[in-house]
Amino acid sequence: MDTVRLTPPRTLQLDIESPGDKSIGHRSLILNAAAKGEATVTRFPRGADTLASLAIVRALGVRVTELERAADGYSSTLRVRSNGVQGLKEPDRILNARNSGTTMRLMLGLLAGAPLTAVMNGDSSLRGRPMGRVVEPLRAMGAQIWGRNDGALAPLTVHGSALNGFTYEMPVASAQLKSCLLIAGLSASGKTTVIEPAPSRDHTERMVFAMGARIRSEGNTIEIERSEMTATDVIVPGDISSAAPWLVAGLVHPDARITVRAVGINPTRTGILDVLREMGANMTISNEQEVGGEPIADITVESSDLRPVEVGGAIIPRLIDELPVLTVAAMHANGVSRFRDAAELRVKETDRIATTSGELEKMGARVEEMPDGMVIYGGERLGGTVVRSHGDHRIVMTLAVAAMAARGETVIQGADAVHVSYPAFFEQLGAGAT
Repeated sequence: MDTVRLTPPRTLQLDIESPGDKSIGHRSLILNAAAKGEATVTRFPRGADTLASLAIVRALGVRVTELERAADGYSSTLRVRSNGVQGLKEPDRILNARNSGTTMRLMLGLLAGAPLTAVMNGDSSLRGRPMGRVVEPLRAMGAQIWGRNDGALAPLTVHGSALNGFTYEMPVASAQLKSCLLIAGLSASGKTTVIEPAPSRDHTERMVFAMGARIRSEGNTIEIERSEMTATDVIVPGDISSAAPWLVAGLVHPDARITVRAVGINPTRTGILDVLREMGANMTISNEQEVGGEPIADITVESSDLRPVEVGGAIIPRLIDELPVLTVAAMHANGVSRFRDAAELRVKETDRIATTSGELEKMGARVEEMPDGMVIYGGERLGGTVVRSHGDHRIVMTLAVAAMAARGETVIQGADAVHVSYPAFFEQLGAGAT
C-alpha cells in the first residue's frame, strides 16, 4: 500500500470505532511494567508505535501474553506481569523505539532508575528528534545517560542510577517530557515536582494514581513521590487523534454523516472539539460515560459551513497532533485562519508545519508558513494531484481527508506510513465512501 489513489465519493457515511488511544496504549504497558503484579489491557492498539513499546517491555523481562486478538487484527487483549522497576532485567539487545517519540521519552524515565544498562535507538526520523529536553532534567535527578550531541540525540545509553527528586519548571507544555519525569520520580528519593506552563494530556497522572502512586496535582503543578505501584487493568478508549480525520472529513465533505464511537474525551485532549465548535461544526456528543478513569463518548458530525478561526496559546498542547488535519477544516472555511504557538510541530515525525503546508499547496491550498504556525486562506476547493506523506502517519491522514473534498484524483505516495497509528484507516474509508 505504498501508493493510494483517492477520488471524492458522492456520499460519505460511516459508523466506526477509531483505534485504541495510542497515548494510553503506551502507558498501559510502560506503567504496568513499573508496577508489581498482573494486569489485563483491553483494546490495546496494534500500531507500529505501540508495538515498539510492547517489544521493549518484553526485552526488559516483563511477561506480556496476548489473550485475544480482534477479528480485524488491529487490537489485542494482553496480560502484563511485572516485578516493578527494580525487577526489570538488563536487555541483551538494543531497544528499538522505531518511530515512536513517546516510547523513547517515557522509557528513558523508566530506565533511569532501573538496575540495568540499556541502549535505545530508533529509525532515522527518531534519531533526528530532540531528546535533550528529557535527558537534561533526568541528569539533574542523577541519571547517567550518554548519546550523540551530548545526549541530545539517539542512540542513547542509560545506566540506571539512584535518583533524587527535584523541582522542574518545564520550558514547554509537553506530556512526553512531563510523563518521563513523573515516571522517573516513582524511583527517586524525596519529592519530584513538575510545573507546566500550560496543561498537557494527563493520562500518566490518572493511571499512576489508579495504580497507587503518591501523586498530587494543583493547577499546573504536579508532585510525585517514590511509590510502589500495583498492576492495574486498563481498558483503552478510542483515540481522539485518530478520530480527528473522520471529524474533519465529515464536516468538509458536501454530503457526509460520520459517527465515531467510544472516543476518549479527556479534557486535556479535546482542544480539537472546542475549535471545531468555534468554527460552527454540526457536531453532536452522546453516550458519555467513564471507563477506567477516562471519559469516553460517541461523536457524530455532518456536513457544515465552517467559519475561520484563530488557534493559539494554552489550547495548543490540547490539540498539537490534530493541527495538520485541522488545517484542512480551515481551508474549507470562508476567510483567513491562523495557527500560532505551535513550533512543537516542527520536531514531530516530520516538520509538520512544512510538510502540511507544502503538500496541501500542491492541491491548490493557500498556506503561509510561519516559524510557529500557519496562516490558512480558506474558501477555495482543492484539486487532486500527486502528494507525499514524508513517512508521517498524520500527514497521510490529512492528505486523505483533503482528497475527500477535492476535485479529481489524489495520489498519496508513502501511504503505508499510516500503519504507525491507524492500520485500518483506508479500509474504513473505502467502506463508507459511495
